[in-house]
Formats: sequence, structure tokens, C-alpha cells
Amino acid sequence: MSMETVDFTRAALRPGMRVLDVGCGEGRHTLSAWLQAPVHAVGVDLASADLATARRRQAELPQPQGDGRSVTFIEASALELPFAAASFDLVICSEVLEHVFDHRGVLAEIRRVLKPGGTLVASVPRYGPERLCWLLSDAYHEAPGGHIRIFRRGELERLVASCGFRHLDSHGAHALHVPYWWLRCATGPDRADASALVRLWHRLLVWDLMHAPRLTRLLEHWLAPIFGKSVVCYFERLSTTEAA
Repeated sequence: MSMETVDFTRAALRPGMRVLDVGCGEGRHTLSAWLQAPVHAVGVDLASADLATARRRQAELPQPQGDGRSVTFIEASALELPFAAASFDLVICSEVLEHVFDHRGVLAEIRRVLKPGGTLVASVPRYGPERLCWLLSDAYHEAPGGHIRIFRRGELERLVASCGFRHLDSHGAHALHVPYWWLRCATGPDRADASALVRLWHRLLVWDLMHAPRLTRLLEHWLAPIFGKSVVCYFERLSTTEAA
């Protein structure tokens, strides 16, 4: 079971779709899409170690048979995606845009490989919780490959729309993770000897992930719209004529 930021129901995941996960990391959304529907899922990332972990996880999962689904992991840059134009139905870009300097270049490449009418799901850390993390700890965002910017939700929606997309929907996610990261930043995000409270909250998050009890699911449902660690936005790729 993995922690999903993307709501695949809102993304309208359907059999036969070609799905691209840009900046896939260890493959949580790539593998979730592959498991949820008979799709052709591709994960792309620059970190070879993360891709190796993704491939190992895929090999350890039950292997669906006979319905044509596939999953592939490729080492490549989000600025130079090794795919033909208009070759994917759904592109996921989850917790990536806050890391890259040329975020418009990434969005241009995503638009190039996404079919007109296709769906882009982009998520970033929510402004309020993220700003407090930055205030609590320089190490949190100054680490190599760390966060270089904070988006407000409206700013993200306008940015992506200006790159040839139509905004469809937005929601929050991972409200229960916000206190955990505040505690981590307050006590030192790189400390190996994390405080007892940090360890206890981490155990709560793992328990919630594995068992999804009704109480925590209700708390997440109530808090995510205003307190989620991430904001998740859904867009439709416009045709060249519509975007003009």
C-alpha cells in the first residue's frame, strides 16, 4: 500500500490509458496507476537509486496477468522527455515543480507529450504549512535537490493555465502529515535521533497508511481542504487552437 497524493477517480483513470509519472521518485503513483487499472504506466526520474527502488517494489508486487497492463521506469530529465508528441493520456507531476528552476520548461515538455484533451495532475506543497517549515528550519529547504520555491494554489493554477491548460479541479491532501513535518523541522530534519514525539507521529502515519481507520480518514477528509500538506490540481491539455 502506498501514500497517494493523486486521486485517480478525479483523474479519470481508464483501461488502456498511457500514463506518465514525471519525477516519479520511488514509483508510488506509477505503481498505483498500474495496479488500479490495466494501463501502460511509465515513470521518469533523474535519480537512478530511486528508480532501482521502484523496479524492486514492482517486482515484489503481485503481477497482474492477461489484461495488457505494463509498467516501465526510465532515467531521463523532465526537460527532455524521451517520448513522441501527444503520446500520453494522463501525466502526473507530483511534488516536482517546487524543486526545479525551469518549471515552465517542464510544463512545456509535459504539454508536448500529452494528447490534446488529456489530463495533467500537478501537486505541490501547500503555501501555509510549507512556509512554516521554511521558518522553522533552513536545512529543510536548503538541502541539495530541496525545495526552491513555494506556490500559492492560485499561482500554480494560473501558471499551468498559462502554459496551455484548462484548470478543472483542486483539492488538498495529507493533512495528518503537516504536524509531523512541523515537528521534524522544529527538532532538526536531518537528526538521526529524532525526538520521541516525531517517532510517535511517524508511527501514527504508518498505522493510518496500513489500516486506514475510520477516525483518521474522517480527520483527513475534514482537514485536507484547508490544512493539507499538498495541494493537488487537475488540468485539461488544450489544443493549439484553444490555447492561442
